[in-house]
Amino acid sequence: MPFNTQKLARKGAQAVTALLLTAALPAHAAWNQLNLPRGVTPASRDAYDLHMLALWICTVIGVLVFAVLIYAMVMFRKSKGAVAAKFTHSTMAEVIWTTLPTLILVFLAYETAPAMIRIEDTRNSEMTIRITGYQWKWQYEYVGQNVSFFSTLAQTSNTARQLGSGEDPYQIENYLLEVDKPLVVPVGTKIRYLLTSNDVNHAWWVIDLSVKRDAIAGYINEGWFTIDKPGTYRGQCAELCGKDHGFMPIVVEALPKAEFDAWLASQQAPAT
Repeated sequence: MPFNTQKLARKGAQAVTALLLTAALPAHAAWNQLNLPRGVTPASRDAYDLHMLALWICTVIGVLVFAVLIYAMVMFRKSKGAVAAKFTHSTMAEVIWTTLPTLILVFLAYETAPAMIRIEDTRNSEMTIRITGYQWKWQYEYVGQNVSFFSTLAQTSNTARQLGSGEDPYQIENYLLEVDKPLVVPVGTKIRYLLTSNDVNHAWWVIDLSVKRDAIAGYINEGWFTIDKPGTYRGQCAELCGKDHGFMPIVVEALPKAEFDAWLASQQAPAT
C-alpha cells in the first residue's frame, strides 16, 4: 500500500509539472507580445536592456511598497488596538525617501547616457540611404549607387481593402504590411539614413530595428542602424498623414552581403 501511495504521488507530481509547463508556453508567448521586443540592431538591444533594467527596478520598488503597506494594514489595524501616532514628521524618513530615488535616477542616467550617444552617432557609416515620404508611399535612394525606387502597398492588400472587392482580408498574407518593392540592405553593415518628406509629415517606423523618426518636409532627420541577421522586417508610417495613412507600410529585407551585392548590381544594370 505505501508503494502504491508513493507511485500515485509521483504520477501526480508529474501531471502537475506537465500542466505547469503547458500553461507556461502560452504565458511566455503572451509575455513576448506584451513586452518590448529585443530587435535585431544594436540600438534595439540597448533599448531593450534599459527597458528591462527600469522595469525590474520599478517592480522591486512596487513589491517593497505594497509589502510594507499590507503589513501595516494587517498588523496595526484598529481592531487590534492600534493607535495612530501623533508625530508631524521624521527627518530621517525624509532623508531616506529623498536620497534613494535620487540615487536610482542618477544610476539610470549613468546607464542611459552612453546608449543615447551611440544611437545618435552616425560616424563611420558604410552606406547612406535617403528616405522620402510621400502621400502615400516611400522613396528609397541609395546615395552614390545610382539606385532609386518607390515602395507602395502591395496590390493584393490594395485590392482587398477596397469596399465591395469581394476579397477576404484575412486570407491575404501580411495584409497591409506588404509592399511591391522592399528596402533591401546588407546585414552587418552600418547604414546611415537621411529622412525627409515631399509633402506632409510622415514617420518611418520599424520596431525590430528600433527606428521611429519623423519625415518632415524641408528638414532632414538622420540616424543609423546595423541589422545583425538576415530576414524581413516590417513597419508602418507612424504619423497621421492623410486618408491613406494606414496604407503605406514599410518592409526592410536584410540580405547577406554577397546576395545584396548581386541585388544591387541587378538594380544598377537597367540604369546603366
